[in-house]
Amino acid sequence: MSNTPIPEVIISQSVAVLVDGNNIERSIHTQLNDESAMINFDTLIPKLIDNRSLNRLIYFREGKHISSKLAERLHDRYHGSVQPCHKSADIPLSIKAMQLADKVDTIIIMSGDSDYVELVHHLKSEGVRVEIAAIPQSTSSFLIDKADHFHPISEEYWFTLPGKKGGRKYPRRKKSAAKDNTKDKDE
Repeated sequence: MSNTPIPEVIISQSVAVLVDGNNIERSIHTQLNDESAMINFDTLIPKLIDNRSLNRLIYFREGKHISSKLAERLHDRYHGSVQPCHKSADIPLSIKAMQLADKVDTIIIMSGDSDYVELVHHLKSEGVRVEIAAIPQSTSSFLIDKADHFHPISEEYWFTLPGKKGGRKYPRRKKSAAKDNTKDKDE
């Protein structure tokens, strides 16, 4: 080994973060058994981006009730936007990912839904690095296997909305049902 210093590597990778809001919210609510739990984007986005540059952040959300505070926060902090969807976010998110494929180096899909497996395959064939960020317990193993990298979203990236103690509760799943659940999420 020589004492030659290792030159610094400058990373100029451009990243788009596309969030399937309903999928991520449902996953956290089910995990915590509490509908008032949310993603803390202020801690999660810097972790996902690391030493790369954020090109786009789009939060796709089905339904009419979309938090204006969330939209404002994503815009103010990350120049992000909230995109309302008529039904599921799968199709609008997929279309946007394909539109961005030649504009970014990496696309991070925040969802554990196996419906995105073909999108991941397509984006990678276009030369885009594809990463998945999701709750491990509700993420398709097929999706994780197809992605270039998996970012587990753990409890350190969640918070409970103030003033909403408990929220609506979901029934806890029995441990014996866990194997059946794994099969369902991979199909």
